[in-house]
Amino acid sequence: MIFANRAEAGRALADRLVHLLGTDRHPLVLALPRGGLPVAGPVAERLGGDLDIVVARKIGSPRHPEFGVGAIAEDGPPVYDPDNLRYAGVTEAGLADVLAAERAELARRIHRYRGGRPVPPMAGRTVIVIDDGLATGVTAHAALRWVREQDPGRLILAAPVCAPQARDALSAEADEVVCLSAPDPFYAVGRWYEDFEQLTDEDVGHFIMC
Repeated sequence: MIFANRAEAGRALADRLVHLLGTDRHPLVLALPRGGLPVAGPVAERLGGDLDIVVARKIGSPRHPEFGVGAIAEDGPPVYDPDNLRYAGVTEAGLADVLAAERAELARRIHRYRGGRPVPPMAGRTVIVIDDGLATGVTAHAALRWVREQDPGRLILAAPVCAPQARDALSAEADEVVCLSAPDPFYAVGRWYEDFEQLTDEDVGHFIMC
C-alpha cells in the first residue's frame, strides 16, 4: 500500500478509526510533529475530535544519528530500546551529551509549537496518538509512555504504515494499535508515500492554528 501523500493516508486512517464514534464522540487526537500533523488532521475532522500535539524527539546513535536507540517526549524521562542500544554498541550513560542536545531541541519545539498554551486535559478521555509511520517506533514509544501518565480513559496509537516489529512491540504500550499497512521488509517510512515532503516549523504552526 503506497499513499499519495499524508493527507490521503490520514483519510484512510480515519476510515479505520470511525468505529470510535460509537464509543467516544469527542476524542483527543495528538499528532507527533512534524509529519504526524497532516495525517492527524483528517482523523480529528472525521471523528469530531480535538487536534493537538505531543512533542517527542528521537535519541540517535552518536555514529549514526538516524538510527534511533531511544526517545524523549514532553517532560518525560528518556525511553531506550535495549536491542537497539546493543546493536549500536552504546550505553545510556554514553548518550548523555546526545540526550542533553535533544532535550534542548525538544524544549525549543515545545515553545515554538505550543507557546504558553497548556497541554490539553487527557484524564478519562480517548486519546489517539498519530504519526505518519512507525519505523523503529522509539518516538511513539516515548509519546505513549508520557500520555499514559496523563491518565487517559483509552489510549490508541494509529499510523498509516508500520514496520511489523514496531507495531508488535508498541501493542504493550497502547490499548489498541491501528496500522493500515505493515510491509516486510519495511525499508523506511518515506518509501510508502509518493509525496513525502519534509515539513517545517511554519507548517506545524499552520496546522495547529487551523
